[in-house]
Amino acid sequence: MRAPIGEFDAVRPAAEALDLLVTPVADAVRGWGGDVPAEQLIHVDTDPQWADTATFVEHYGQDILEQSANCVVVAGKRGGESTLAACLVLSSTRVDVNGVVRRQLGSRKASFAPMDTATGETGMEYGGITPIGLPAHWQLLVDAAVVDLPYVLIGSGSRRGKLIVPGKAFAGLPNAVVLEGLGVA
Repeated sequence: MRAPIGEFDAVRPAAEALDLLVTPVADAVRGWGGDVPAEQLIHVDTDPQWADTATFVEHYGQDILEQSANCVVVAGKRGGESTLAACLVLSSTRVDVNGVVRRQLGSRKASFAPMDTATGETGMEYGGITPIGLPAHWQLLVDAAVVDLPYVLIGSGSRRGKLIVPGKAFAGLPNAVVLEGLGVA
């Protein structure tokens, strides 16, 4: 099997790579019910040392950057209460935490969640957090530019491996909200 983007040695449908996925991601793939068929979710096995975007692009090619997205966990605070959510933006952009995210969450203040909170709440590894398999009650804020791509390279829940998913699939994930301008240059 050949990946729809990038050049990878080990490529297979994500449903055939459940043993390489962390539990919440494997469960989400196993129970996939989105508009995009599960067979279009692809797993590529990659070396964990190349998991971070900059080193990944350096190792696998600059063209990957325009077709990849990062998922980050944010915390919105209002009146002593904190709300966690995830944001998915193109890797070439950054999340507009103090503008779009803060307004969408109805928070007075928004910031990136601490690493321990992000990994503990998601059951995923830092550097591999993905929008597939997030806690059911979380909002998933997705930049419209991600949804517009034919395929997007994202984390797989661990530092080993990535998922390649049709962009339109993200709009159909639980609690997904597609927003213009979530990712800024």
